[in-house]
Amino acid sequence: MQGRTISINNFADLLGVSRATVDIWIRSGKYPVHTLSDGKRYFYLDDVKTAPEVAAMLSTKWNDEIDVTPSCNFTSAELFAGGGGLALGMEKAGFHHVLLNEFDHSACETLRRNRPNWNVIEGDVHDIDFTPFRDKIDFLSGGFPCQAFSYAGKRLGFEETRGTLFFELARAVKEIQPKVFMGENVRGLFEHDNGRTLQTIKDVIAELGYTLIEPRVLRAIQYDVPQKRERLILIAIRNDIAPHVDFKWPDVCTSVRTLRDAFFAGELFNTDVPMSEGQKYPESKYKVMQLVPEGGDWRNLPEEVARDYMKGSYNLGGGKTGMARRLAMDEPSLTLTCAPAQKQTERCHPKETRPLTVREYARIQTFPDDWQFCGNLTAQYKQIGNAVPVNLAWAIGRSLIRLFNDIAKLGLISKDINISSTRHYTKLHGIFEGIVCAKKAEYLSSSQK
Repeated sequence: MQGRTISINNFADLLGVSRATVDIWIRSGKYPVHTLSDGKRYFYLDDVKTAPEVAAMLSTKWNDEIDVTPSCNFTSAELFAGGGGLALGMEKAGFHHVLLNEFDHSACETLRRNRPNWNVIEGDVHDIDFTPFRDKIDFLSGGFPCQAFSYAGKRLGFEETRGTLFFELARAVKEIQPKVFMGENVRGLFEHDNGRTLQTIKDVIAELGYTLIEPRVLRAIQYDVPQKRERLILIAIRNDIAPHVDFKWPDVCTSVRTLRDAFFAGELFNTDVPMSEGQKYPESKYKVMQLVPEGGDWRNLPEEVARDYMKGSYNLGGGKTGMARRLAMDEPSLTLTCAPAQKQTERCHPKETRPLTVREYARIQTFPDDWQFCGNLTAQYKQIGNAVPVNLAWAIGRSLIRLFNDIAKLGLISKDINISSTRHYTKLHGIFEGIVCAKKAEYLSSSQK
């Protein structure tokens, strides 16, 4: 009996190489290819298991890791929480959120609407005093933006990164002293500013008294997400704990998920994707996109149509494969952006000539259908497009829970801390620098003074 199969395109996506590269391998005889009656070609996984990504899929302990549960109540806090993708995944893994901070009002409304019990602090992270939470939060996370630091020819420490949002995450670590913290970012952080940005981050983490696990880029399609999204994950363990525990990255899932898994009932979702609102194409763009076949892009357009549609971009270098791009139903989605109909990063429905709807966007990010997004249509797309895919966050969360279970065995998890009595304080600036005040002012009557 023949084993499991994978399409040529999905094999290329799994390995992170181009379809042209796979075609070269096929012509050279590196991998035997098979053809269906409709002309579609595929590999048997056993025939391509020399590829490390396939070998990992065939030997994975993914199904065992699904059953990882917390041995006690592990508390967490998250900065830059957005629409809740990371927070929801961590909650599914077993973390109890004590604090979530987000600046965007619509995103905060989303968090409050879906989880009224979460302590959502809306506002600028610069204004939050984290010291009341010192030693009361086990795990801290945050998806800080990738920003350059001002070097002036010198190596930077914690204080020199002031003014960046990474500094605010580092300040939260310094004030809270969590046992473990995690930062997530785009994979471009590896090369940002010729590697100096990441090196500065590593230096600051060491200065704070934490041991950094070697950073790793995780690819969402390997973690039950129907999307070719990549995130750089940094995990650091406090120095007094690090020598006594080992962190193990999550194993990969058993297959590559596609838009068909996202949009129709199956292993990923129990029902077809529900109807929802979405952006519309103007008539002129609709006529252009009608000409693009499933899985195609501007290169499938007649030359005169492509020139007119792309304007100056037509003569620029690069593949420009995001332009006039129609997705394919039996492949993962391209990385979602803040809007589905931007000219450089088009995300057209594979079968219908329209942008993806809000619920289709959310499913590609593996949000459950009952997770409702607040704000106008633009705000909803932005929250979804900026999110960490829920299933990717869940997989990372399970690995972290396994780590915390080991930490708990060392007797380092406090079980009697009353988080509910911890008040949120706001920092003051200007002439009041260094003073903090309660989130809600309380005044004493003359009889109480």
